Amino acid sequence: MAQKTKVFTRRKALTILITAAILLLLLITAHSVFVPRRSYDLTGLAGRQDYLRSLGWEIDPETEAFRTVLVPDQLEGIMAQYNKLQLQQGYDLSRHLGESCLQYTYEITNYADSDGKVIVSLYLQDGEIIAADIHSTALNGFMHGLKRAEAAG
Repeated sequence: MAQKTKVFTRRKALTILITAAILLLLLITAHSVFVPRRSYDLTGLAGRQDYLRSLGWEIDPETEAFRTVLVPDQLEGIMAQYNKLQLQQGYDLSRHLGESCLQYTYEITNYADSDGKVIVSLYLQDGEIIAADIHSTALNGFMHGLKRAEAAG
């Protein structure tokens, strides 16, 4: 009886590679579905502080200020530019036109290389962030999203 020789062909290699890629994709998808993301109760100071800490920011809770603000009916000029920053972070103020929200601000205590105070602003509606930024109060200040900028400490 003749013995079959096992030949490793390109087709077999491609099949193995595609199968491995599909299994990896399924594993990643299952992980994101079944492993819960950490959620924060942003309705209280402790939750907001924990959330910001998870992003690498330390705040002075004594500097907390909050007020109710109204999102304009149209995003024009500076507000249109501000919404571009929000879109980069996954927020979209155009979905909240004419609505009110709560603005919480805190001084960041661990921002390196800044000439003035650095403030984080969180805009919340029903306990969810609808917009956020980090900005400097210095004359030639800056503004960026919540993720750590290269210049941040």
